[in-house]
Amino acid sequence: MDQQPVPSTSAEAHAVPITVTPLSRAIGADISGVDLSQPLHPDTVAAIREAWLDHMVVRFRGQQLSRDQLLAFSRHFGKLDRAPINTRGRNWIDGYPELAVMSNIKVDGEPVGSLGFGEAVWHTDMSYQDITPSAALLYGIEVTTEGGETGFMNMALALANMPADLRAQIEGRSIKHDASYNSAGQLRKGFQPVTDPSVSPGAVHPAIIRHPETGQQALFLGRRPNAYVIGLPVPESEALLDRLWAHCHAQTDLWYQKWQVGDLVMWDNRCTMHRRTAFDESARRYLLRTTVVSGRPAA
Repeated sequence: MDQQPVPSTSAEAHAVPITVTPLSRAIGADISGVDLSQPLHPDTVAAIREAWLDHMVVRFRGQQLSRDQLLAFSRHFGKLDRAPINTRGRNWIDGYPELAVMSNIKVDGEPVGSLGFGEAVWHTDMSYQDITPSAALLYGIEVTTEGGETGFMNMALALANMPADLRAQIEGRSIKHDASYNSAGQLRKGFQPVTDPSVSPGAVHPAIIRHPETGQQALFLGRRPNAYVIGLPVPESEALLDRLWAHCHAQTDLWYQKWQVGDLVMWDNRCTMHRRTAFDESARRYLLRTTVVSGRPAA
C-alpha cells in the first residue's frame, strides 16, 4: 500500500492520507504526511502498520515529540517493554522505565545513555530474552554530522539467498543468544565474562523463525559474540556460526539511516538486524528508544 488515503471517521482524531516511499529495493520506506505528536485515527495507525510490515523499517522525518508523545505513538503497536537498566542498575530516565537512552554524552563523568561512540555490531534487539520485541523505535534528539549511521538488513532475504547446503545445516536447529554483553561489546551489570559459549546465560531460539503476522520465514541470529548452536560441540558451533555470519556480512541489499534531528525510525525486530557505525567521541549523540513486547520467536 503506497500513497493510499484513508477515510476520516472521528471528530477527535481524523484519518490522514500518508505517503509511503521505498528507500531501497530490499528494506526501508519513508512515511510522510502525518504528525506523530497528535492523536492518530485507527485507520492511520493501520496504514502505518501495513507499511511497516511491508517494508520492515519505516522512517518519519521532521517530528517534534515529547517523551510522553513518543510513548503514546509506540503504544499503538502493542505493550511496551521496560528498557534495559543502566550501568548503575537504574532506569536511564527517572519516571520513564520504558525509555532507553542511546548516547555517548557524559554528565559529571557518568554516561547518560548506553552504547557510547564505538561501532555496534549487527544484532537483533533483546534477543537474549525468551520474549523478544516485535518493534523497536528510535527517535533522534541530538545527532552527529558524520558517523553514527544505523544500518538495516532484511533477514528474510538473507535466508532466501542462503546456499542450500548451509540452510540444510541449520534447519531445525536452535541458537543460544548470549545475555552477558551488549551490542557494543560491554559486559552488562551483574554478569561474568564468558569463556565457554555453551554454558553462557541467554535465551534459546530457532535459527529459522516464521513471522507471526506475515508468515514469512527469516534467519534469526541475534548477535555473533558468544552465540552457541545447541547440541553441537563448541568448535563445530563456532564454525557454523562463522559461516552464517559471513553469509550475512556478504549481503549487499542494505539500507543505512543517516540521522537528522526529528527522525523517528521503527523497525520490525523479528525479521531485521541492525548495526551502528562509529563516530567521533567529541560529537554529541542522544536518541530515545522504545520496544514493543511481542512473544517467543517460533519456527
